[in-house]
Amino acid sequence: MGDPAGIGPEIIVKAAARLKDRIDAGDLKLMVIGSAPALRRAEEALGLLPGRIPEVSEDGDWPSLCCLQADAEGAPIEPGRLSADGGRFAYKAIEAGVRLAMAGRIGGIVTAPLNKEALNQAGYHYAGHTEMLAELTGVRGSVMMLAHGNMRVSHVTTHVALEDVPKRLTPERLRLVIDLTDKALKGLGLARPKIAVAALNPHAGEGGLFGRQDIDVSTPVIAQANADGLDIHGPVPGDTVFVKLRAGQYDAVVAMYHDQGHIPVKLLGFEIDPATGKWMDLSGVNITLGLPIIRTSVDHGTAFDIAGKGLANERSLIEAIEFAERLAANRAA
Repeated sequence: MGDPAGIGPEIIVKAAARLKDRIDAGDLKLMVIGSAPALRRAEEALGLLPGRIPEVSEDGDWPSLCCLQADAEGAPIEPGRLSADGGRFAYKAIEAGVRLAMAGRIGGIVTAPLNKEALNQAGYHYAGHTEMLAELTGVRGSVMMLAHGNMRVSHVTTHVALEDVPKRLTPERLRLVIDLTDKALKGLGLARPKIAVAALNPHAGEGGLFGRQDIDVSTPVIAQANADGLDIHGPVPGDTVFVKLRAGQYDAVVAMYHDQGHIPVKLLGFEIDPATGKWMDLSGVNITLGLPIIRTSVDHGTAFDIAGKGLANERSLIEAIEFAERLAANRAA
C-alpha cells in the first residue's frame, strides 16, 4: 500500500475494481498489504468494492482478493498528512511482502508510493523502496528500471548527489547494470535485446575535452559485453539516445543518473490538459532488477495534496501489476 496517508489506498481500490472480472475468474489474485482501516476508508469514499476485500491472516486461506494488515493500528492515519505512523506502515508492508515472496507464497510485489520523510521519521533510514528491498533481500547490487511503453531505462545511480555520480560509475557497476537490464528484457520476452549506454558527459566527452569517464570506463565495458555475446551500443550522447530509444532503435537505455533517466520517461508518461495545465493521466512502471523476488511499482509519488479526494489515477498501478505478472510468468517458465 505504501504510505496509507497517500493515494495508495484509493488507487488500489480503483485498480482492483477495474480488474474485478479477472479476479472473479481466478485469472489474477491480489493481496493488499498495509493499513486495513485506510483501505476501508478508500472503499467507502469511492463507493467501490464494498466488503469485497476481506482481511486475512498471514497463515490462513487467501481468496483471490484480500487484505493483510501490516502492523498494529495506532492513531488513525489521515489522508494527506505526513506522519511517522504512515512511514511505519509503509515499511511493515514491504517487510511482510518480502517475507511472503521469499517464501514463495506470492509471485511478486507491486508497491504503491511511500514518503521518504515519513519513512525516516519512523526510524527507517532508506532513500526509498529500492534500497530498502535490497537490504531486506540481502542483495547489494540492485538496479532501478523505469518503463513506459517501449521506453525502458535502467540507472547506474539514482538517489545520490550529482557530484557523486562520476565516482560511482565504475566498470563493475556499469557491467552489473548492463547484465541485469539484458536479463530483465529477456524476462519480458525479448530474445536478443539491443541496449544503449547513455554517455555521462556532453557529446560522450568530446574526445576527453568534457571528461574521460565515457572513454576510460564506459567504452571498455561496452566492448567486453559485446565480446561476451550481448548487443550493447554507446556511449551514446544523452541528448539523442532517448530519441533513438523512442524510435525503436534500442530496446532499453542505461542512464548514468536519476534525472537523466527519469525525465524522458516521465515527460512521455504524464499527460497534461493544455487548457488547465493539470495532469489528466500518468503511465509508467518502476521495476527493481537484481532482487531474488519480483518487484514493480508505480512511477509517481504519494501526492498528499490530492490524497483522499478520489482524484488519483490508477493507470500506473495497473501497468505495474501487469509487468509483475509478465515477469513472474517468465520466471516460472
